[in-house]
Amino acid sequence: MEPKALSFHHLIRPPKTKEGKPPALIMLHGYGSNEEDLFSFAPELPDDLFVISLRAPYSLQPFGHAWYAIHFEAEQGKWNDTAQAIDSREALNAFLEEAVNAYDLDAERVSLLGFSQGSILGYALALSYPEKIRSLVALSGYLDPAMLGEGYREKDHSHLEIYASHGQLDMVIPPAWAQQAAAFLTEMGIEHRYEEFPVGHGVSPENFHAFRTWLRGRY
Repeated sequence: MEPKALSFHHLIRPPKTKEGKPPALIMLHGYGSNEEDLFSFAPELPDDLFVISLRAPYSLQPFGHAWYAIHFEAEQGKWNDTAQAIDSREALNAFLEEAVNAYDLDAERVSLLGFSQGSILGYALALSYPEKIRSLVALSGYLDPAMLGEGYREKDHSHLEIYASHGQLDMVIPPAWAQQAAAFLTEMGIEHRYEEFPVGHGVSPENFHAFRTWLRGRY
């Protein structure tokens, strides 16, 4: 099966086994990467998943893509373009329905897998639109409340489950930023699991096996 022409350029791995409408896993890569990065995990993920790996909408020079700009300025230092992040969140929300219809997916079993900036967007999408997301795997990222949709606290998050992990030696996103999500999620009553691994800004084999096992338990 070839990818269909949808609003985001993407790669797909159809399920190896199919009974009815398959559950979906949407992959969101990190800053400066592309849709091929996380897609390398696809062959080892659960056979029943329909895997869709997206390319972020903003092109970087000389290569790579981003979900939103990260600015580096002398006076303000490093800061995220939150407006672009919210635009990407809304575009992803629209894509979910588009993909469910195009590939005949189970709308009640859609999960997200994000790394770094893709993980930050994953939190924003899952907490803003919990009615569309079954679970989230958030690798090497953090939760930014400024990127959440208006009225998100009034929504039903009771079915949402989150697996988050981080490298203890991460010099790009400090582990302390990732750790702050736990209290936020606990306050909202969202089931979650957080683990750290002795690596930098990346995913170790142990980390991969851990989140793959967690994913298998969600279906």
